[in-house]
Amino acid sequence: MDEVTQAVENLKSEWSQAVAQLEVCIAAIEFCGKMGKGTEEAMSLPRLNGSAQDALQLLNALQCRLDLLAEQLPTFEEVQSGQATLGSWKEQYQRLRATLRSANLQAKVNIGKAAQEERELLLGGGEESTIRRRNLQTKAGMTSAAESITESLRRSRQLMVQEVERSANTLSTFDESTSVLRKAEGEYQGRRSLLMRTRGMLSTMQLQDVLDRIILTIGFLVFSLAVLYVVSRRIGLLTLQRKLADAIRSGSVSAGDILAKVQEGPAPTNAPYDEL
Repeated sequence: MDEVTQAVENLKSEWSQAVAQLEVCIAAIEFCGKMGKGTEEAMSLPRLNGSAQDALQLLNALQCRLDLLAEQLPTFEEVQSGQATLGSWKEQYQRLRATLRSANLQAKVNIGKAAQEERELLLGGGEESTIRRRNLQTKAGMTSAAESITESLRRSRQLMVQEVERSANTLSTFDESTSVLRKAEGEYQGRRSLLMRTRGMLSTMQLQDVLDRIILTIGFLVFSLAVLYVVSRRIGLLTLQRKLADAIRSGSVSAGDILAKVQEGPAPTNAPYDEL
């Protein structure tokens, strides 16, 4: 079972226990004053109401926790079921508050009737009335002390419940932060592999760029040498043509001789250029 689903089931169990405890307190409050001990039961009424208020606060806290967990359930159906449960809890919570209010009103009526009966008995005189007054004074002192201790314990319990809820909220926040960090770590691992591949591609592109530069440089040098060679050859031919033209104009060589030499073929390598 999923952790969130298990937590929701635990909340439902705690809700049932808290509701049962609150119903017991409401029944005790409603029955308060019916035993004929108006003063004693009136003193126990704040303690019962304190227990009932603690149970109501616990129910309210359980509703808040269910509201947070319902959104984290794994499936849509479970989310819908959790929200429906939360709605029924809110309605039950309002009914219990109304029942507690009615029980307090009934307890006040019962205590008023019991106090009236005691007052009539005490004012009646006799040894029974005297014993009754002494017992009431003794029980009133003991009840007051017990109520003071109970109230102190109730406050301590309320503080402990608040601290437990605060700790639970802190743990929940830590769990959410841990989940976010794990997701961030997973994304980082994915980005890291992508960055490594990108870095490899950049290294390959840089190497290719260096090779391209070397090839372009060598090509440019070869092209420059070819251009220089062609230019030098063209300059040599132009010089030769100029010399021939000068020789023809001076009359030292005739055009017929040049044509004859061209038809005969190239001159021997050891023939001097002056014969032209």
